[in-house]
Amino acid sequence: MSAYCAFAPGNPVHQHYHAHEHGFPKRDETVMFERLCMEIMQAGLSWEIVLKRRATMNAAFAGFAVDRVAAFDDADRTRLLADPGIIRNRLKVDAIINNARTVQGLQQSHGSFDGWLAAHHPRDKAAWVKLFRATFRFTGGEIVGEFLMSLGYLPGAHAADCPVFATIAPLQPAWSR
Repeated sequence: MSAYCAFAPGNPVHQHYHAHEHGFPKRDETVMFERLCMEIMQAGLSWEIVLKRRATMNAAFAGFAVDRVAAFDDADRTRLLADPGIIRNRLKVDAIINNARTVQGLQQSHGSFDGWLAAHHPRDKAAWVKLFRATFRFTGGEIVGEFLMSLGYLPGAHAADCPVFATIAPLQPAWSR
């Protein structure tokens, strides 16, 4: 069983995310963008911190609506960096705003963020990381791998003996095709 599958069940902070979100195929732009942003915010920190601040970050980043975040200006950036309820890292905040604009471009070129991912599937993790680094800001190997696992594009979100794995398998995540 993977470490997360052994740790998360029953945990008051991790349980819901593990059992109902992590590894489940999602194609909604807002959900996908939120996941990318959460992974960026997590870099160098614990996932628990991100989950505990998730609601506050959703409010601060306009529900992670791509068009709204892409329209953020210097006043919004200042507001975000002063907000003690989020992870106040200038590089991460700037990356999220820039990445919203990048997603808008992917929507134009591929119809959606998911359309862009589907156009590049399948790839191994190293190829995904190279693609993400060329496309987005603040997307290193761990961020890209966890983001893609969280959406079912890469395997490994759950161990085969985790009960959640049995729930996800019939949904045919991209990694299984």
